[in-house]
Amino acid sequence: MDYDDVVMGRRSIRGYLPKAVPKALIKEVMELAIRVPSSLNTQPWNFHVVAGEPLDRIRAGNTERTLAGVDDSREFRGHGAYVGPHRERQIEIAIQLFEAMGIERDNKEKRQDWVLRGFRQFDAPVSIVVTYDRSIHGGDIGPFDCGAVTNALVNAAWSRGLGCVINSQGIMQSPVVREHAGIPDDEVIMICVAMGYPDDSFPANAVVSRRKSVDEAVRFVGFPD
Repeated sequence: MDYDDVVMGRRSIRGYLPKAVPKALIKEVMELAIRVPSSLNTQPWNFHVVAGEPLDRIRAGNTERTLAGVDDSREFRGHGAYVGPHRERQIEIAIQLFEAMGIERDNKEKRQDWVLRGFRQFDAPVSIVVTYDRSIHGGDIGPFDCGAVTNALVNAAWSRGLGCVINSQGIMQSPVVREHAGIPDDEVIMICVAMGYPDDSFPANAVVSRRKSVDEAVRFVGFPD
């Protein structure tokens, strides 16, 4: 694919074919992703690629703890509820997804099942847990660099016929993820990425979110009109 085709064509994939992803293909994707720049070339990221029985244990643990009311234990900082235009965009994409999936506003059972799909990492055959070194924990540069490499990861995967969704629900119960993925104590869990072959029959996979226009997002300073 051309770069433009990757960027303009990529979508968040929330439904996957029950088909294993070859380890060699994942390594090829990772080799592309880790070419991104990082602050002072520190490259603080680590990746734990999980599949099979360990991933099933993570799904089960996430779901059980969530249904039992165990509090969120993500290891990166949150900011509280979205407000204003950020909240409006959050609601807009939720409406698009629920309409695509035929989930009625008052159908609590279907809505809960949709939420739990996130904790199950959307039943993807692969989950990539992105971490950074605890020695740099507390600053914003390491997480910034991890955001960059995660973006590169999902684009590289799309260029190789794989779909992804960046998924914070999958690491909300971080002790479960840390245990079953074997993540060492000297790493901080940042985010996870569900990965697999897209199921083209899954309605939510056709959803494309509306983006801010260049005029809305960009200011040009010092340029002639």
